[in-house]
Amino acid sequence: MNDLILYIKESYNELIHKVTWPTWPSLFSSSRLVIIATIILSLVIFLMDVVSKGVLTRIYELNFI
Repeated sequence: MNDLILYIKESYNELIHKVTWPTWPSLFSSSRLVIIATIILSLVIFLMDVVSKGVLTRIYELNFI
């Protein structure tokens, strides 16, 4: 039990005194970058899906059988 209490105290001390928390402008800038990258990546995946669907539709319309 003493080990758990010591662990909690040391964790709290580290969070308060040793961790460097980002400023709000820095956090906002990073969040904006993540949102923009996510949108771009989702658009690329969407375009790849549309192109592959078109290609496969053309292949299936050839009726090789």
